[in-house]
Amino acid sequence: MKRHFRFYMAVCVTVLFLGMAAQADALELGARAYLWYPDLKTADVTSGLNSSNIDMRDMLGIGNKVTYAVEAYGGVGRHHVSLSYTPFGYSDDRVLSANLNFNGITYNANTSVRSDLDFSMFDLKYQYDLLNMENLLAGFSVGAMAQIKYSTGNFKMTAAGVGRDQKKSFDSVIPMVGLGAHVGLVANLLEARAQVTGGGYNSGDYAIEALADISLTPFPFLDIHGGYKIVKLKMDVKDYAMDSFFTGPYIALTVGF
Repeated sequence: MKRHFRFYMAVCVTVLFLGMAAQADALELGARAYLWYPDLKTADVTSGLNSSNIDMRDMLGIGNKVTYAVEAYGGVGRHHVSLSYTPFGYSDDRVLSANLNFNGITYNANTSVRSDLDFSMFDLKYQYDLLNMENLLAGFSVGAMAQIKYSTGNFKMTAAGVGRDQKKSFDSVIPMVGLGAHVGLVANLLEARAQVTGGGYNSGDYAIEALADISLTPFPFLDIHGGYKIVKLKMDVKDYAMDSFFTGPYIALTVGF
């Protein structure tokens, strides 16, 4: 219940912002759906005293898997806000080549182990346009961004004969700042955008996110995107540490006005 409270608050803030914006003249509203093909470059997990550094790719055989994201956005004038959701789900079975320890339990070599990583990212972003020349030529803008990345999920390992499943749940909230840019290549037809944000804590928890894409507008209110996205996420919460790195291309569809 507690871990969903922050997300509900983010939704309330977004709805409040859009409600205020609706009273203004220049209003934008829309929704965007992504299909992302991330390459899982890094996925290391530790949990508990004397825990092994578990490389989920090499030790457990977890590989790449397509995922999706949905985003709602709105804005007025120089102010823009968005809320997005991205789920991740990885699972695989592997016979261990060496002993490993997870959450105080030792899994011996030659044991058949099933591992499952399920987590979601909720991202609330706000952008203020520092430079806005959207009314000139094809359009151009650059803005300062503030972002809150909330990640929640669990990692589980199971093996016959060990006695019980080992599962660790986690929640992480990381504030981030960065820049966003938009360039109109061909007025009302072809556009490019780029965003980069990052932030963290002294404890070593941090996140870095970047994306760039080109969009085509074949019909009014409809955009088709092709781009590339990078997410680096490191957290150490509730005796659970995870260092992950996702990078890969995506396609997206936007409906808005």
